[in-house]
This record gives sequence, structure tokens and C-alpha cells, in this order.
Amino acid sequence: MATPPPDDPNANGPKGRMEPTRPATLAIAALAMTALSWIGISNLWNDMPTLPWLPPLTLIGLAIFEGFEAYSTRNRILRKAGAGPLQPLVIARYAVLGKASALVAALFGGIYIGMSSWLLTQRGVLAKVSENLPQALLGVAGSIVLVAAALWLERSCRVPPGRRDTDLPRQGRKDGADRAEDDQVA
Repeated sequence: MATPPPDDPNANGPKGRMEPTRPATLAIAALAMTALSWIGISNLWNDMPTLPWLPPLTLIGLAIFEGFEAYSTRNRILRKAGAGPLQPLVIARYAVLGKASALVAALFGGIYIGMSSWLLTQRGVLAKVSENLPQALLGVAGSIVLVAAALWLERSCRVPPGRRDTDLPRQGRKDGADRAEDDQVA
């Protein structure tokens, strides 16, 4: 088989293939948002209202939902007893949800880490710090839990390799097992 030319758009694999979320991507997103949040809160502190409780609680609620779906999806993919079938499109949607949620949680986590760290440094200096610190710390915890649940959901959507896939590499099998059933042999 000839190698594809360098300008071939499919040279590195098929287009549209979704890769697993990289931890480095999440770390860079969180660090960037931490820096922006620190700068923003230090410049706008006097104009900011008290932090609401709803966003951190929403992060925790999403983490619970995605954790439950990860457990359920994995059991259904592995065809465990009592687990019903699952449509392939639903699995694809869960994988996308997990990937998107992990990135959003990393971004929110960065915001809450920046706020929490700034609030902790201003603890004895400003009066309103005690009103905002619990929400910021709960936001950090909710973001971490959501990142973990989202990555678990994304990983749960993977189809385990079959026995045939792990025995030998597909190409070059002597028994012709590298061909599909409907392949024609010349």
C-alpha cells in the first residue's frame, strides 16, 4: 500500500475523529482562567456583588448526573446483567457531553481557583471576603468533581477491544482474519 502524499487531508487519519480529552488541555485552560480571574477580581472587587450559590451547586449537580450516566453507560456497553441496550448515537452524545463538560469545568475551576486564592490573600484586609469565600471554595470543589465525572463519562463511552482485536495485529494475519466477511479475495 502506498503512503499518502503529504498534502492529503486524511494523511493523519480520518477527518472528524474525536480524540480523548488531554489533561494538558484542561490544565492550560484552568491556568489561563485562574490568571484572568485573579486579575479581574483584583481590579473589580469593589463593584462585585456577593457570589451566588447556584453555579457551584449546578456544577455538583452535573457531576452527579454525569457520574450516574458514566456508570450506567459502562454497564450497558459491557452488557452486564440487568443493563438494557443503548443506542450508539446516545453513546456518541454522552462522549461529546463528557468532553465538553470537562473543558467547561476546567474553565470554571480556573475562575474559582483565581477567586479563592485572591480571597484567601485578602482574608484579614477586606470585610466582604467572608461572604464570598465559601461559594468560591465550593466552586473549586464542584469543578474538580465535574472534571472527574466528565472524564469518567467520556472514558465509559469507549468500546472495549474484542478478543480478536487483541490477539494479533489485523494486517498480515495468516488465516485471512484481517478481511471482513464480505471482502472479495482476488
